Amino acid sequence: MHQRMKPLISLFGLALLSLGACSSSKHAARNGLGGQGGSFAGGAGVAASGTPDAGINAAASGAGGSLGTAGTLGAAGVGGIDAGGTGAAGAAGAAGQGGAGGAGGTGTDAGAAGTADSGTRMLKKFVGNITTQGQVRSDFDMYWDQITPENEGKWGSVEGTRNQMNWSGLDRVHDYAVAHGIVFKQHNFVWGAQQPGWLAGLSAADQKAEVEEWIRLFCERYPDVALIDVVNEPPPHTMPVYMNALGGAGASGYDWIVQAFKWSRQYCPHAILILNDYNNIEYGNDNSHFIDIVTKIKNAGAPIDAIGAQAHAAHSIADSTVKGYLDKLAATGLPIYITEYDIDLASDSAQQQVMQSQMTMFWNDNDIKGITLWGYIVGATWQTNSGLMTSTSTKRPAMSWLMTFLGR
Repeated sequence: MHQRMKPLISLFGLALLSLGACSSSKHAARNGLGGQGGSFAGGAGVAASGTPDAGINAAASGAGGSLGTAGTLGAAGVGGIDAGGTGAAGAAGAAGQGGAGGAGGTGTDAGAAGTADSGTRMLKKFVGNITTQGQVRSDFDMYWDQITPENEGKWGSVEGTRNQMNWSGLDRVHDYAVAHGIVFKQHNFVWGAQQPGWLAGLSAADQKAEVEEWIRLFCERYPDVALIDVVNEPPPHTMPVYMNALGGAGASGYDWIVQAFKWSRQYCPHAILILNDYNNIEYGNDNSHFIDIVTKIKNAGAPIDAIGAQAHAAHSIADSTVKGYLDKLAATGLPIYITEYDIDLASDSAQQQVMQSQMTMFWNDNDIKGITLWGYIVGATWQTNSGLMTSTSTKRPAMSWLMTFLGR
């Protein structure tokens, strides 16, 4: 079910050094780490010989080092959509890992502090959305504090012709996120759809080299990316033509996925790396199979940081069932992101009822670290009836309720 092709972080201190222009050269790197809105835990100092990594992580260096002198969290790491206070910086554990922040705020503004793992980012809980037909609407940051490119980040959109990179779409999304202080997520690196057609004619060695290069070039251009769907819709849902070139099944059964995650950690060391899929919080067989993949790739050394649940069909499933499958995913020990949520219901009252029930459940679930809705403009969403607001800003009741709930 839902087999388909969809239509084609503040960082402390640093200003954007150089946004750079769209380049047709594969090797034109994007320099400038942007000040992305309140998404990292930062310390007021660093311990031992540790140094801040270009404002990304003020992490302690050396085993058991502590974070400077009582560093405090800024907007990031504290709870909620609107940070409601600061939490004292915790002690660092292993080298490169920052302390966890305290929760702040009250009521619906209170959210769990983000978690850090091996130098990855610490994010406050967000409710975000995607681009609209290839563009970022000027009103986006009025409603959402995280952005995902719907199609602009897919490899086929960037490198339709071999060695000719079109970064313009991704640049728009990234630059908007930096300018407005919201979280930038990449969707996606490896998928069995919307990949460059020219890959099919290459040797296995060339396919492997091209996949690695695609990941490296993205990470060089957008080193401040917060989250990445590394592999999207793994088998049996989709299978990339270059799967065997990356190691095929191998000893783990999913060595090709392990390889994709290792490259992603190598080239985007601070991003939260996600395995993303659909139906994994809706149906038992999909939930069990997804957990099996996660377990096997973790055991094989994949640096996976989080689970992505698209949740396209969740609106049609009982809340108790969805919650049960969420709990099973959480038992893997990984945080969960709802990555592509939509409510495909024509009835305003029915859509609002589901929005109120499920979004409250998602927001109050401490295992869920962020929620991304898949479109919001009526007539410009993947699902026919999932729009939440007209292009002239008339809100459907579900959108009005959500904005009130989030205090936006």
